[in-house]
Amino acid sequence: MAGLRKFKCYREVKRAYTRKSKYKRKAYIKGVPISKIVRYHMGEPNKEYKFEVSLSTKERMQVRHNAIESARITSNRQLELKLGKTDYHFLIRTYPHHILRENRMLVGAGADRMQTGMKQAFGKVVGIAAQLKKDQKIFSVYVNKSGVETARDAMKAAIRRLPFQGHVEVEEVKQ
Repeated sequence: MAGLRKFKCYREVKRAYTRKSKYKRKAYIKGVPISKIVRYHMGEPNKEYKFEVSLSTKERMQVRHNAIESARITSNRQLELKLGKTDYHFLIRTYPHHILRENRMLVGAGADRMQTGMKQAFGKVVGIAAQLKKDQKIFSVYVNKSGVETARDAMKAAIRRLPFQGHVEVEEVKQ
């Protein structure tokens, strides 16, 4: 059974192709898969914090929703174990809107009679992705002075789960 394609197939940011058809039912994407991102705010959002530790991109690209969720789980687990549930506010700043489609091609004997080739090549929905700009913040963690190093380590752990080069920035929150 085939799983997900390698992400290099979807890494480039492209404008979404809109299908125009004289038949209304063929002119739009019928179903969009549900985002795997479970939570966008973690920790204690109502406290005042002095520092913001954020993860940003170094280039323009797309990131699948399952990669964002994987990075969220990894970094939130580290923050929760080392700081507790009330000493940080973890925020996801991106939302996956872009729909990824694929025109599956059959390979093997008899495949020439089972598909249309490029005649109706709009493709079926295989996932969703967030389109990121250069230096866009993906994750932000708000902490006090004692939690800055822990938050930085959590963001570095998140970078390992994402398919791009990222950098961690520490800023003092102005109030």
